[in-house]
Amino acid sequence: MNKKKFIVPLVLLLGIAVYFVFYHKDKTLKFVPKNADAIVLIDVKKLTRQYISNFIVNPSEWFGGRNKSETKISLQDSGMKIPDFLQIFHIKSSKFSDWYSVIELKDPQKFLKFLKQESFINNGGNIFQKGQIYIKIEGDKCIFGTSNLAFGNIDQQLSQSSEKDNFNSDSFIHDTLGSISFISGDRTRNFSIELNADDIEIKNESNSEEFTSIISKLEQKTSFLDMELDAQNIKKYAQFFNKSIADSSQINYVKSTAELEQVNDTIVSYGYDDDFNEVEKKSFQKIIQPNYVIALQSLAPEKAWQYFQDKKWVNAQNQFTIIPFQPNSIVKNKTGFEIKSTRKPLQSSSNLKENYIFVKNNPLLLSSFNPLNSTEKKIISNLDYIFYGNKGQDYYIKLKIKKGDLPLILR
Repeated sequence: MNKKKFIVPLVLLLGIAVYFVFYHKDKTLKFVPKNADAIVLIDVKKLTRQYISNFIVNPSEWFGGRNKSETKISLQDSGMKIPDFLQIFHIKSSKFSDWYSVIELKDPQKFLKFLKQESFINNGGNIFQKGQIYIKIEGDKCIFGTSNLAFGNIDQQLSQSSEKDNFNSDSFIHDTLGSISFISGDRTRNFSIELNADDIEIKNESNSEEFTSIISKLEQKTSFLDMELDAQNIKKYAQFFNKSIADSSQINYVKSTAELEQVNDTIVSYGYDDDFNEVEKKSFQKIIQPNYVIALQSLAPEKAWQYFQDKKWVNAQNQFTIIPFQPNSIVKNKTGFEIKSTRKPLQSSSNLKENYIFVKNNPLLLSSFNPLNSTEKKIISNLDYIFYGNKGQDYYIKLKIKKGDLPLILR
């Protein structure tokens, strides 16, 4: 019997199987409502290929010997249907922190067991909660969210939509691991997401090398925060908080530097002695406090100063009260204002004449996140820095992770 007659079809079948398992994708986005204004897509099959390729070249992981309970349900076995594209979206006019995703269920009963195993609490109405994660089961699908406020709206939108209303992944993602897209009317702005060995990059068509020189200069500093933004970037960020701040004060430049320090905070309380005389009691606690300097430039400093006073942001001691870290002092100059922490004033560093926000991790930071669990604290402790940069129409964000023995996808 000629073995070649079996080998060729076998190789062909194997190639077809590999294609359908690792490359063929359903590009229809069935679970993104029409009123979404931001969409995050993760190419699950590309993520799987990247994981396998990294696993193969790291033999130390082949026999990791990780102890897994035989009775514990894994994510793959949880009754969810793993999509080709994980679709995460934000609903127009909802809170910035409210994000949602819809997943199909293969086995709703098994998924309920998985939720019980993961300590989700049943809030009634098929809604389950664990911390800030909410899940609502609707027949053969479930809605995940960082809030439950839009569950009804999402379910109604999806039930009324037809195939012609569905988005296509080609409109948002182009051969990258992931993407984040912002939709405004007929305009869509796409940013790619790439997972590297020690960092995550988010960018549009920009070349990341354009920002390398800025990052290398900032890495030499010890500051917790360094920031320099022009009028365009200030206006963008002001939209998340209070748009009128940028418009009314006409602030067209901001430069800021901050450092963290642990200090003793005195707590004064009052009690009574045995004779019912009032007695002052002092106790001390260690707190993390930033020392900072902020330079603001305005096209109309006098108008900006009047705006601050009208808002009661400047008190009789010339403290800028909108900044919660007191005490500080605000001084008016020819071009604008300088705000400094008074306990330990910092000197403003030299201007790079770039648009960036650079936040470097600091060991003191972890003590400010007591409510977080051990996993969340580990993620923060492993973070090296976060960088945002902008040059014209090019935007770049980098989340740098501390170097480890394994690439990020295997940690």
